[in-house]
Amino acid sequence: MEHEHISTVFDIELNELKQSILVMGGKVELMIANSVKSLVDRDTPLAERTITLDHEINAAELAIDERCLELLALRQPAARDLRFITITLKIVTDLERMGDQCANIAKRARELNEEPPLKPYIDIPRMAHWAEVMVKEALDAFVHGDSDLAVKVCKDDSFVDDINIQIQRELLTFMIEDPTTISRAMKLNYISKSLERISDHATNIAEMVIFMVKGKDIRHTIA
Repeated sequence: MEHEHISTVFDIELNELKQSILVMGGKVELMIANSVKSLVDRDTPLAERTITLDHEINAAELAIDERCLELLALRQPAARDLRFITITLKIVTDLERMGDQCANIAKRARELNEEPPLKPYIDIPRMAHWAEVMVKEALDAFVHGDSDLAVKVCKDDSFVDDINIQIQRELLTFMIEDPTTISRAMKLNYISKSLERISDHATNIAEMVIFMVKGKDIRHTIA
């Protein structure tokens, strides 16, 4: 009876850990959307708020890390529960790095908002949308233990990579044809690369979900 009681409490604790990850992930998704929106709408106050939100992401990482270590020490989990907690420790690191990338995007947006637009922003918002979808689906796969959804996230990464390459080529053309665009083009290049890195972090999470569910490490194996 005592064993059942402890197991039930542990299940509740693991569920609370999942919810903490979802809350942190939701803030990252908001940062992705708002960092790019601050660029497209030339909304510098929104860029500032996005930069500030990164502090909340950092605090969430520390709190979840501490909780994971407590559960490892107190519950001494085994098998799948152990994989779940250790992978949670890695996931919060990826989420924190996504927050850093979003803050950097917002900083570049803040700078670009002081200059004339280089071009209509079409591909960058599209890229941001897919990066945000990948983050959401990677976290959904984690919470529900859905390895099929995790595989989809891994495969979607190549689509975001393709958009990034397209943006890089277009910006290079701008810089070659008109050297006065170099500064703005480099900042947009930075934003595009940051979004590509965010999708890479989402892929990291998806790969860890597959390991958690199947006990199989598929890093560097999905085409």
